[in-house]
Amino acid sequence: MSKPNPYIELVKKYLADPTSVTEDELKANSAAAYAIYDTTYDDAAYAAADAYAAYAAASYAYAASYAYVAHAAYYVNPAYVAHAAYYVKRYEELTK
Repeated sequence: MSKPNPYIELVKKYLADPTSVTEDELKANSAAAYAIYDTTYDDAAYAAADAYAAYAAASYAYAASYAYVAHAAYYVNPAYVAHAAYYVKRYEELTK
């Protein structure tokens, strides 16, 4: 089993309780996950797949959070949340 990915762990925390993570934390998480993906992209397509999954999960969680903050406390875009959850699962499958 691989070492926990901090970007995925923050997304999991957000998915479990959207109020437990700030929009700024999710934004920073997305940017940091992208930086890792960007540096691994040239290695090999499959090697970068787990990094992409972490980046995608972080980005969708941030997008869901942004929609949540921008539109009201009762609005969460279910498509973004579903995409974030999908990429968390995909990351976990790739890193088994």
